[in-house]
Amino acid sequence: MSPRFPDSVNRARRAVEAALDPAGLNLVACSGGADSLALAAAAAFHQRRLAGENPVKRPDEDGPSAQASSEDVPEGEGAGATARVGAVVIDHQLHPGSEAVTATAAAQLRGLGLDPVLSVQASVDPASGEGPEAAARTARYRAFAEALAQTGATRILLAHTRDDQAEQVLLGLARGSGTRSLAGIPAVRGPFRRPLLGLTREETEEICAHAQLRPWQDPANSDPRFLRSKVRTEILPYLEAQLSGSIRESLARTAQIAAEDADYLDQQAKDRFAQLLHDPGPESQLRMELSALLAVPPAIRRRVIALAVVAAGGANPSFERLMAVEKLLGKTGSAGPIELEGGVRAHRGTRGSPDYAKLVIVPRLN
Repeated sequence: MSPRFPDSVNRARRAVEAALDPAGLNLVACSGGADSLALAAAAAFHQRRLAGENPVKRPDEDGPSAQASSEDVPEGEGAGATARVGAVVIDHQLHPGSEAVTATAAAQLRGLGLDPVLSVQASVDPASGEGPEAAARTARYRAFAEALAQTGATRILLAHTRDDQAEQVLLGLARGSGTRSLAGIPAVRGPFRRPLLGLTREETEEICAHAQLRPWQDPANSDPRFLRSKVRTEILPYLEAQLSGSIRESLARTAQIAAEDADYLDQQAKDRFAQLLHDPGPESQLRMELSALLAVPPAIRRRVIALAVVAAGGANPSFERLMAVEKLLGKTGSAGPIELEGGVRAHRGTRGSPDYAKLVIVPRLN
C-alpha cells in the first residue's frame, strides 16, 4: 500500500516540529521559492495541530496538503498549546516585478493559515562596499531583526536545505578559513532555526507540488555572475559527474562533523581564555602570560587570541592576522604592535616593562 503522503512531507513536518517554539510566535522567512513555501506548508500543519484543530481538509482549503487524518496528530498534543506561526516575505527589489512576486507569496502563506504575514522591502545599500550577495544578506537580516521587534516573535525559521549546505561547505573550503567555515550553515543560531537542512531541493519541490503551491523561480539562482550560483549550476554538477556517490550528502555530512568539532574547540577556548586572562591593565588592556599561551594547543590558542580581540572591541580576526599575533609569542623578533580588525592592537611586553612576557591586547580607541 502506497504511503498517504510523500516521505518528504512527513520528514519536513517532523523537522519543523522540533524547530518551533511551542509557546510563542514563529515566523517563516519566505522568498516565494520552493524551499520557503515547503517550510511554510510544514509549519502551517503544526500551527493547526497545536491550536487543537484537527488538520483535516477545511472548506477553504484545496488540494491534498490539508488532507490529514487524526492519525497525524500525536496523542496528547494540540489542546492547550499556544504556538503561532506567521511569516515574513522579503522583497529585495532586485528584479522587475518583485512586488508581484511578494504579493503572490504572501497570498499563498495566508491561504495556508499563517498569521500574521508581513511583506517587507529589504533595501540593498549599493554603497556598503559588500558584494551583491553579501549586501542582500545584510539587508535581509536587518529586515528579520525589524520583524522580530515588530511582532514580538521568538523564532524565525529559514528554509536552507542540504543543497545549500553543500554549497556553503565548498565556499568555506575555497576560503580556507578553518573548521568553523567548513561547518557550513548552523541549524540553530540565536532566534534562527533551519529545520530543512536534512532535505534536498528536489524534496522541497515535491512538497510544493503535493501542497499545490506555486513557487517562484528566482533568476539569480542560476545566474553565473554570482559565486553561489556558479557553485550550484557548474561546480557541484561537475563534481557529481566526476566522483561516485552523492557529493552533496557527503559535503553536508562533513559540515555536521566539522560543526561538532568546532563547537568543542570553541568551548575549550572559552574555558582557557577565562583561565589565562590577567586583571585588566591600564585602559582596560587584556593581558595573558606568553608561557601559558604557548602551552595551549595551536587550534585552541588561536581561538583564545580571537576571543581576546573580540573582547577588546574588535572584530573576529582573519587567519593572517592571527598568525601575525602568533609570531609575537616568541621571545625574538618584533614585539609589535600589530593592527587587528576593528582598531584593536596587540603587542608583546618587553623586558623592563610591567607587561614583560605577556601578550597585551589594546582596545580600540572610541
